[in-house]
Amino acid sequence: MRRAPFGRTSDVAGRGEPVVRDGPLGPLGWTGRTGRTDDTVELPRTLDDWEGPATSVAPVIELRDLTRSFAGDPPVQALRRADLVVHAGDYVSVIGPSGSGKSTLLHILGLLDRPTSGDYLLDGLPTRDLAERDRAALRGGRIGFVFQSFHLLPHRSVLDNVLLATLYSGVPRGERRDRARAALERVGMGHRLDFLPPVLSGGERQRVAVARAVIASPHVLLADEPTGNLDSVTTAGVLDLFDELHADGLTLVVITHDATVSARARRCVRITDGVLREVA
Repeated sequence: MRRAPFGRTSDVAGRGEPVVRDGPLGPLGWTGRTGRTDDTVELPRTLDDWEGPATSVAPVIELRDLTRSFAGDPPVQALRRADLVVHAGDYVSVIGPSGSGKSTLLHILGLLDRPTSGDYLLDGLPTRDLAERDRAALRGGRIGFVFQSFHLLPHRSVLDNVLLATLYSGVPRGERRDRARAALERVGMGHRLDFLPPVLSGGERQRVAVARAVIASPHVLLADEPTGNLDSVTTAGVLDLFDELHADGLTLVVITHDATVSARARRCVRITDGVLREVA
């Protein structure tokens, strides 16, 4: 049985070899309930209650008739009966203008918010009714985040910024420094370990942010307008890096308003007024 890079569950090199995905909560080779969220199924409220889907190749992300509404007069529906499936190894862009529901979708996918109705399954696990501590554990161990504004600590070194991500992601203490160095080497920043973020270029800062996001071998990388603060040349370099990470087996979901960024993905989903539609 092979271990795939970045926790892929799909067959390795098309040889039909099963791949097990490990995270801080354990391997995902569950058997048992299917996790369907119709009226006949009682959803788990903690990870200990969850017996798992009948197959270990559940989609990484699955939205089922998901709606997110906010109180108001009238109420605002930021997401409207959304359905979306992202499989291991996918590279998906979600494109839409400001106010279309992109940020709300990102918050749902990143387990930073809960849907009003419908369900979000992460690796086959229904997440809507999970306890907050379990959602936090899933978020820290299985989801990597890259943001437009980098969110690096200015007075800590590049290496320290990446190491900080291991404190809540389940990376064993003895592996943290080696994995941080390896992640920085992977994104081309191994020569800047002791530098402080303010002396780096925008593209270099985003590469550090990517290293921080992938150090725990997440099952999916969520990127929110990752090139929004970068010029066109630097943008191309970051998108090349995303292509390389995808080729290594990483599952990516990129939220953007930029058609150039969206075009680099293998699949494109357009969001308009909270409605998701796959673009052929």
